[in-house]
Amino acid sequence: MTTETDTPQAAGSCCSSTGSCGEGAPDAQAGGVTTVYEVKGMTCGHCEGAVSEEISGIEGVTSVKAEAATGRVTVASTAALTDEAVRAAVDEAGYELVGRA
Repeated sequence: MTTETDTPQAAGSCCSSTGSCGEGAPDAQAGGVTTVYEVKGMTCGHCEGAVSEEISGIEGVTSVKAEAATGRVTVASTAALTDEAVRAAVDEAGYELVGRA
């Protein structure tokens, strides 16, 4: 099970800010950055949602895809994020950021 969060969502779109409904890793916006992190402690869809929600709150984040089965969280953003910002968001969700995958 995976949870993917796109922010902001385009008006009238059912899925993402680009209007796509496909599966897979989020695509970075033009000039954007995609980074994969390893998060310890995610075991279910609720965990994925909690981590995705907190990371989505970081300024510049355009999408988040968390996968409990692998412990991987893929984050697309308009610019590189600091590890400290991502760590704080993951901590707030109640999990541990191991580092970049």
